[in-house]
Amino acid sequence: MIGVFDSGYGGLTILKAFLKVLPSYDYLYLGDSARAPYGNKSLKLVYDYTREAIEFLFEHGAELIVLACNTASVKALHRIQREWLPLHRPEQRVLGVVIPLAEAAVQATRWGRIAVIGTQATIESRVYEEELHKLNPGLKIFTRACPLLVPLVEEGWVGKPETNMILKKYLRSLKSKDVDTLIPGCTHYPFLGKDIARIMGRNCRVLDAPAVVADKLVDYLGRHPEMEERLSKCRKRDFYTTDDPERFRTFGENFLEQDIPDVRFASL
Repeated sequence: MIGVFDSGYGGLTILKAFLKVLPSYDYLYLGDSARAPYGNKSLKLVYDYTREAIEFLFEHGAELIVLACNTASVKALHRIQREWLPLHRPEQRVLGVVIPLAEAAVQATRWGRIAVIGTQATIESRVYEEELHKLNPGLKIFTRACPLLVPLVEEGWVGKPETNMILKKYLRSLKSKDVDTLIPGCTHYPFLGKDIARIMGRNCRVLDAPAVVADKLVDYLGRHPEMEERLSKCRKRDFYTTDDPERFRTFGENFLEQDIPDVRFASL
């Protein structure tokens, strides 16, 4: 199975893209809504939460896990790959989302002016800036932490006037920098994608982050047949949440546009 982990509902944007390009595979989704958002948590807490999540996913049958959560990718992934996996799950793999998005932004930019929005933790880590400058040291990069957006999405406030007002305030400074490419550095932001694109205007390309990550997963499996062969392909989808399963099911069915017969509670 392919495991997908997020701090809440946001990873469903990544899962939906996976289902589009790799529909035959089995998927195991875990959303840690009870402890969301991760963006205001300490490095230790994010690492501990992420480690608990991947342990849960591996124990429930995952062979490969994608950390859809940007905050987990920037604050926990490297240590998990370097320290935890070799000791506990040397045959399994955990992937993140930062490098695929940085590579896509470098390919997309026309003028070398890239904006990144994300949680407080993601922006303060400066990981996107580091990865972008590794690929092209001459890039001009502008960042903006948007701490209120994840709670607004989790509460179902997408499209409401209050949310758009906050979104405009966050994006105003980036738009004034004449950026031509924007990285939505959080899985919750695609829910706001149309509004972000409208506010940024025609001269700024807002990356379709889920599609980018899905294409990179297809590429990864093509380059690692030893992993691809281990992944079950029965079109099975299992969902777990650390909060209210019924609320998650309602949200998930509406967004994925498919029935979710059962969402189970996960105790981490």
